[in-house]
Amino acid sequence: MKNADVYPMKTIQTNPDIEIIFEDNHLLVVNKPSGVLSQEDHTGKPDILTLCKKYLKKEYNKPGDAFLGLLHRLDRPVSGVMVLAKTSKAASRISEQIRKRSVKKRYLVVVEGSAPPNAFLTHFLKKNSASNRVETAKPNSRDAKEAKLMFEKLDEQKGLSLLQVTLITGRAHQIRVQLAAEGYPIWGDQKYGKTKKGNIALHAFSFQLNHPTLKKEQIFSAKPPENFPWSPFNFSKHS
Repeated sequence: MKNADVYPMKTIQTNPDIEIIFEDNHLLVVNKPSGVLSQEDHTGKPDILTLCKKYLKKEYNKPGDAFLGLLHRLDRPVSGVMVLAKTSKAASRISEQIRKRSVKKRYLVVVEGSAPPNAFLTHFLKKNSASNRVETAKPNSRDAKEAKLMFEKLDEQKGLSLLQVTLITGRAHQIRVQLAAEGYPIWGDQKYGKTKKGNIALHAFSFQLNHPTLKKEQIFSAKPPENFPWSPFNFSKHS
């Protein structure tokens, strides 16, 4: 099901403003801009959960705090589809789908260099608390967790490769670390890549799930930003 079939273009009318991809009685799906937190932290910077709660309170004249379940997160520099639950029933049912890995998340990524046409990557990852980084590790390392993804190269322009990445597991910083470990880091990744400027070119463009009450498959998608390094690529032929 396409987004346009179920919900017209709308925003939550906040600062920063957030595009609504889909909304019904159980779900609120938004397109998170790069640089916006998924959830409030010590910095006090704007976050998706708080902004969307303000939208619901104002839009539906709710007297108290609006319920909104955070089902998954995107790193602050990452843009794209975020699915939020407006009811506890929806939160519980979709969280179960996430635990069972029945949801499908796909990302668009611009990496440096010429990546192969496709690949299936498996690494073991662990958090280095001293450096606050996720690193590759040996399979038998303590606290190491298996990480799997696969990708297809959609295009190559000006020394950059456009990849469509499908996550099989969901580990912290997984896409960023795995691609960097293979020698084609994500453009703009200041933690794991080579470039030290710009926003990371990692966009969560598709989230597929079974609707918590309608019991039918739905796919929510969002186009990537239009600035560099996305601008050299023609996304109309990949939609």
